[in-house]
Amino acid sequence: MLFGVPETRDATGSGATDEDGILNVALRDLRAELGDDTVLMADTCLDEFTDHGHCGVLDADGGVDNDATLQRYAEMALAQARAGAHWLGPSGMMDGQVGVIRRALDDAGFTDTAILAYSAKYASAFYGPFREAVDSQLQGDRNTYQQDPANPREAVREIELDIAEGADAVMVKPALSYLDVIRAAAEVSSVPVAAYNISGEYAMIEGAAANGWVDRQRTILEVLTSIRRAGADLVLTYWAAEAATWLD
Repeated sequence: MLFGVPETRDATGSGATDEDGILNVALRDLRAELGDDTVLMADTCLDEFTDHGHCGVLDADGGVDNDATLQRYAEMALAQARAGAHWLGPSGMMDGQVGVIRRALDDAGFTDTAILAYSAKYASAFYGPFREAVDSQLQGDRNTYQQDPANPREAVREIELDIAEGADAVMVKPALSYLDVIRAAAEVSSVPVAAYNISGEYAMIEGAAANGWVDRQRTILEVLTSIRRAGADLVLTYWAAEAATWLD
């Protein structure tokens, strides 16, 4: 899964759709080098590219304009598909984003480009290390479009809507604080369920291991096992390559 960290940002995230933007260049280079030997996923969201740090285009009142953002997502999806992404990960939590992206891809002939829908992405406190790493410009919060941590029912509705719109897999993010939501997703989903073991979860365990409070390898594997046990078919984690060697 690739994310872009551009040198310059603007209100509409124009670098996200620039064929010479950092994310699209990286996708193109990796696809040329790797072909189909591995799956290239791309984050299909504007937040790293906007100077306000939100996942979409803002309206005159400073709120996120859902419909205007959908048009930008369609353009971004096509740019990433042309650059060589196998999977697109719309993570902005805009209403209707999966359907708009699916139609844009199909109309342009990218019928085999898959969509990993961030269907249940919560307004979590665990994103901190990632936002620091990508130099997030976020002003305010994302509570108006990401989900309330206290509301599991909304996740099920969003999952069902995304599947109906054409999602090839659905995502719950974060993972550890939402194992119950992963289980609920697995019970209703007709497509694979993914879970994102995010930066704050990673940092807590790495910090504890660095202080000698936990056995690092055992703790990592226990955490990843818990996510799988909850029902995730796929786990996105910063430990992926390392854990794969342990499990081989």
